[in-house]
Amino acid sequence: MNHPTPSYTGVIPPVVTPLHGDGTVDRPSLERLVGHLLEGGVHGLFALGSSGETVFLTDEQRDAALEVIVKTVDGQVPVLVGCIEPTTPRVIHRADVAARLGADAIVTTAPFYALVGPHEVDRHFRAIHLATDLPQLAYDIPVCVHTKLSVDLLVDLARDGVIAGVKDSSGDDVSFRQLLIAAGEDPALAGFSALTGHEVVVDAMMLGGASGSVPGLANVDPAGYVRLHDACVAGDWALARQEQDRLTRLFRIVTAADPATTSGATRGVGSFKTALAELGVIDSNAVSLPMRALDEAEAARVRGHLVQAGLV
Repeated sequence: MNHPTPSYTGVIPPVVTPLHGDGTVDRPSLERLVGHLLEGGVHGLFALGSSGETVFLTDEQRDAALEVIVKTVDGQVPVLVGCIEPTTPRVIHRADVAARLGADAIVTTAPFYALVGPHEVDRHFRAIHLATDLPQLAYDIPVCVHTKLSVDLLVDLARDGVIAGVKDSSGDDVSFRQLLIAAGEDPALAGFSALTGHEVVVDAMMLGGASGSVPGLANVDPAGYVRLHDACVAGDWALARQEQDRLTRLFRIVTAADPATTSGATRGVGSFKTALAELGVIDSNAVSLPMRALDEAEAARVRGHLVQAGLV
């Protein structure tokens, strides 16, 4: 059976949010970053995701960033917007804002902080779906929300039209593979977008049937991830592995930060922003509190990886 192409495919980077030292959104840097991503050939943008520091930002900062991204994209590619809040009413509020500011789709997690079980998680996604006209993608990121979205739940939600896809950052490749098989076997899931956030094994996930990827590292090297995606689509797995290996080596920038004083989001977002500043795409590697910006010694290590990857 010929299934239609999934609605959201290809390379969809989770856009970092450049900041000034005072914490305000650096609009000119964000415009340049969006241009950098579009010039790299990406197929969509994911605004206000984890790499975009969405849970650190105020609503005013979020709105400012989304306004810049939507205006700069100007309809060239879809803009997916993270509506990541601990409870259903708060997500619905952010979905309303996203719709007003020009989003093409929203990306939502399971509830967090609030104690919930599978029944509440199911009602959460269904309530959001009923409250907005925007397509909804589920964001499976248990390391942050402490709930793993099961294959059965995702399939049920997809069959009922509640979700148009999933952004998988679970780290559970077995579960993701089972989801890919289930989606491929069920005609009701034709067009379901299965996107991997596991940026160092995109080739393997694409071989298993993924629709595309949402790699934070694509902020730094969007063209590399597009070449990787194109090689996978063409079935040139040797070329795909070669490009994936280069990107996996580049991913070592996340080890540039001193582990004695840095962990978690600082290592990822901090290194991505530092790399972008080194490349001249954004003006500053400033990050939101309680994260800290990488210092000059750490930036020098990032530069070394950029040189090795052929970006400098």
